[in-house]
Amino acid sequence: MTRLFAGTAFDKLPTCERCGLLEAECTCPPPARELTPPEKQTARIAVEKRPKGKVATVIRGLKADANDLPALLTQLKTTCGAGGTIDGDLLEIQGDHADRVAKVLAKLGYKFPR
Repeated sequence: MTRLFAGTAFDKLPTCERCGLLEAECTCPPPARELTPPEKQTARIAVEKRPKGKVATVIRGLKADANDLPALLTQLKTTCGAGGTIDGDLLEIQGDHADRVAKVLAKLGYKFPR
């Protein structure tokens, strides 16, 4: 019996690089994510009007895979005393809190466009 990919890398079952077990049997913890330092990122802050006259402070430019956005959102919501949400790479804080958000992000080391 010959396999479709016999003799190629696809013929072998995937194994863990650390312990050598099959990936299905491996119990190694997942590798830690590498986060981009805030000094190398640019955040864009805007205040936008939502339907029914609601206002939201929106933070763009921070990639979800390079940041801990849930922790950052929690810190911003606590500082502003408002609710908020994450939508992909977009952070939203309820209300007009652009100044407070800018101060927190600047303190953490994020850059802003001029």
